[in-house]
Amino acid sequence: MSALIEIADAEKTFTMHLQGGVRLPVVRGVSFDVQPGECVVLAGPSGAGKSSILKMIFGNYRCDSGRIDILHRGARIDLANAEPRQILDIRRATIGYVSQFLRAVPRVSTLDVVAEPLLVTGVPRAEARARAGALLGRLNIAERLWSLPPATFSGGEQQRVNIARGFISNLPILLLDEPTASLDAANREVVVGLIAEKKRDGVAMVAIVHDDEIRARIADRLVDVAAFAAAA
Repeated sequence: MSALIEIADAEKTFTMHLQGGVRLPVVRGVSFDVQPGECVVLAGPSGAGKSSILKMIFGNYRCDSGRIDILHRGARIDLANAEPRQILDIRRATIGYVSQFLRAVPRVSTLDVVAEPLLVTGVPRAEARARAGALLGRLNIAERLWSLPPATFSGGEQQRVNIARGFISNLPILLLDEPTASLDAANREVVVGLIAEKKRDGVAMVAIVHDDEIRARIADRLVDVAAFAAAA
């Protein structure tokens, strides 16, 4: 079975241009892979570089050296050297991301915020909105709220909208940054179920989860990010 993500000796350092060009090492020697149907959870203390690794895989951060190979449309693409247009294409067709924060366009309804990832891939509007409604209902967002912009919602409701938007697409790779944060027990169970379904569908997932119980339930393997700590 071919890994969907292969990371080899990836390194990231931030240069603080407003602080006289001081270089702040973050991680180095990052090496692991993720197979189809596997959820790899990044473990380690706060500040160890977990979110930086997730952003490197998504292409938000460009690593300074090493490789981040993604299986995209049947070909291996190294995100460390990919052009911006390639990264955008990979995000449309291969990698989904559930962040901790919802960044929605103002005044757009919740239903359309969730349906948008399907609409950009050509899914008919009626089908996209139906699938969005099904996910919102599953995540206990009342139908009377679907026509409202999610900016009017509570933090927990916004996080559930964010989860629905991230899980709605059938992409082969999914990155999860604290997907159960701000959720009550019932909705944490829903997210665990959604992750299990993605596994059965062969999706490769990389997650950050600080809840010990949830981590134990979803992780097929832990990667200790402390092992990649970069010395200053």
